[in-house]
Order: sequence, then structure tokens, then C-alpha cells
Amino acid sequence: MAPRANWKGYLKVGELSCQVALYTAASTADRVSFNIINRETGHRVHRQLVDADTGKEVDNDDIVKGYEVASGEYVILEPDEIKDAVPNSDKTLELETFIPCGEVDTIFLDRPYYLAPADKAAADVYALIRKGLEEKNVAALARTVLFRRLRTLLICPSDEGLIASTLNYDYEVRAAEEIFSDIPEFKIEGEMLDLARHIISTKKGEFNPTEFDDRYEAALTELIQAKIEGRKLPKKPKPEPKKVSSLLDALRQSAGSGSGTKKKTTAESKSARKPKTRAPQRKAS
Repeated sequence: MAPRANWKGYLKVGELSCQVALYTAASTADRVSFNIINRETGHRVHRQLVDADTGKEVDNDDIVKGYEVASGEYVILEPDEIKDAVPNSDKTLELETFIPCGEVDTIFLDRPYYLAPADKAAADVYALIRKGLEEKNVAALARTVLFRRLRTLLICPSDEGLIASTLNYDYEVRAAEEIFSDIPEFKIEGEMLDLARHIISTKKGEFNPTEFDDRYEAALTELIQAKIEGRKLPKKPKPEPKKVSSLLDALRQSAGSGSGTKKKTTAESKSARKPKTRAPQRKAS
């Protein structure tokens, strides 16, 4: 089955335009999901919306959005009012500004999408725009209404097409000073710095996402399969913390244990790629 587009519209730069479609690039659909169960009956539990004061269930038709202006006082916003206030989508991604690739701080990146031509007729203009971005080693900033919000997207060329990432607004990103301002200054020099450099140099490698396993999902899958089969999993021993007398001692131990370790090359890791964790199989009745 062909993937379903999240959005369709036009990619435009100057007088050039072509029909394009956005597809989700990262999905959580394969994660283990649970239902909420009543332990006593084994039946599923459904959530209900109730009035906070009366405790009575509220019908969907009686639910509206409200903005709290004072304790217990709300400005009510009707669905039609919200709809009229939201900018209308012209279904156009117009490339407004071109910036060097890698210039956008990763903290502003929100969600990635594949941006592809919507049909064969759009392929030539699409290829021209992608090639132009690639040749100049630049990314493009564009804006459009996505999912009822005006969003800014960063559009970058990739080996096969274009990647469009929605960006967080400046007001959505917390100031780094809120987190880092209380970190005390500590002077690192001499043997400490040399050891740190050595550890880093011995562990250099390349980014390869196939090397990283989702241990949480794998553990859940193993647990569920064991429950289905009526067996118990052996308890895993807790790791014993290593005792070190100082930061310098810890660095020396790390440098000694890591000096003979080499990272796999990308080619090696691909050849040893592990199969994806599969969902547990139900017992045949």
C-alpha cells in the first residue's frame, strides 16, 4: 500500500512551481502500545470527560475550549471562532530565504517530513529545485499552514529528495541560561584534559542509526511474549557501581579500558545489522 500524504500543495520558488506532498518521516506506529484494563474484570477501561465540580459526564457537543483569565474564570472560544481566527492555507510552500546547510540550531528542529513530487508531471521542476539546493549547499525556509497552524519549515536536499522539518518558534524554545546558569566553573587542564582528549579520540566513529537499539521496546516485547507463553523471565543482575577516588582516577580508568576499543565502520555495522524487534505473537487458541 502506498504511503498516505499528510499534506499536499505546491512548492514554489520565483516563477517555478510544482505539486508536492508531505509524508511523515518518523513514526511511533511500531512501538508497543497498551490498553488500560480493569484488573478485577479484565475488561478495557474507557476514559470519560466529567465536570470538575458536579462530577457528571459531559457530552461532546457541550465541550468547548476556554482560556483561563483568572482563577476559575474563562474566556470561551467556540469552534467556529477558532476556525475563523486561524490563517487560511493557500497550500503553497514558497521558498523565501536560502541559508547555509547546518546553520539552524538543532534545538529549533521539530518534526521531519519527506517532501516529494505529488505526481510525475511535477518531477522535473522538483528535481531542478533539489539539485539547485544541493549544488549551492543551502537549505530553504518556507511557511505554510499545517494542521491548522502557520508553520515555518526548513527544506534540505538529501540523496534522494527533499527533507522538510517543521521548526519550533523562538518563544517555544526555553532560554539555555535557565538551565546552565547555575553550573559552577571548573578549570580543566593538564593531565585531565589530555586524558579526556585521548578517550574521545579512541571512540571516534560515524553516525549510523542502525547501531542503536530501542532496549525499552525490546524488553517490553520480550516480557509480553514470555507472559503469552506462560514463562518467567530471569531477573537481571543490577550493575555494581565502580568506586573511584577522584575525577582524575576515573579518567585514568576510562582511558585504560577504552584504549583498545574501536568503533565499527558503517559498512561493518550494516553487514551486522540486527533485525527489527517484532511484535509478540499471540498464542493460538
